[in-house]
Amino acid sequence: MANMSNAINMSFRVDKNLKQQADTLFKKLGINTSAALNMFLTQSVREQSIPFVPTMNVPNERLLSAIKEVEDIESGKIKAKRYKTFEDALKDLD
Repeated sequence: MANMSNAINMSFRVDKNLKQQADTLFKKLGINTSAALNMFLTQSVREQSIPFVPTMNVPNERLLSAIKEVEDIESGKIKAKRYKTFEDALKDLD
């Protein structure tokens, strides 16, 4: 991170809700948004690339449905089927 004598201000636009969500996340992580952005820039320069793989992959409907089912089980909306043994679960698959 730059020492204070070398620090400059940067200004850019970001969606208000995104900024609030990022501030909340970084606070939980024990840093502020400025520190997080400095970490991103430092890692980008170190790796000479974006430090994550940008992707257009989005969950398909089957995965989204499975995620919803898990959430419903966790919240108690639907009851999960239970098995006494792994073999019993395998038999149920047949």
